[in-house]
Amino acid sequence: MFDHCLYFNTTALARRLEREWTEAFERFDLTPPQGFMLRAVLDKPGSLQRELADFLSIARPTATRVLDGLEARGYVERQRTEGDQREVAIVPTREALAIREALNAASAAVTSRLKRTLGGEAFTDTVARLRTARATLG
Repeated sequence: MFDHCLYFNTTALARRLEREWTEAFERFDLTPPQGFMLRAVLDKPGSLQRELADFLSIARPTATRVLDGLEARGYVERQRTEGDQREVAIVPTREALAIREALNAASAAVTSRLKRTLGGEAFTDTVARLRTARATLG
């Protein structure tokens, strides 16, 4: 019935992937959105909140909620920028830096498992096609 429905199939896939990433990040007491946000902050310390929202393709209010959760867990701090005091830079804390390798390893393990399951070429092709579709519709 829904074999050719992009919405149905991508949503079903998203639910399945949500379970994978939830399991990967649970040992850090992070949700998947928090885990990906923290990885972005660790990779680009000092990024502005709006830059992180754009990078992760999420709405700014969503980014605020995710960052609130990370701040409550002691993983990030918000710092006013020197130029425009209305802008806030997001920096990782020592606690975040301490789990960086383990967080990246947990993420890599999920990616590796998915590549093995789907096959490396199929995995790479699927991700590329999804990115193209997202950019085209976006």
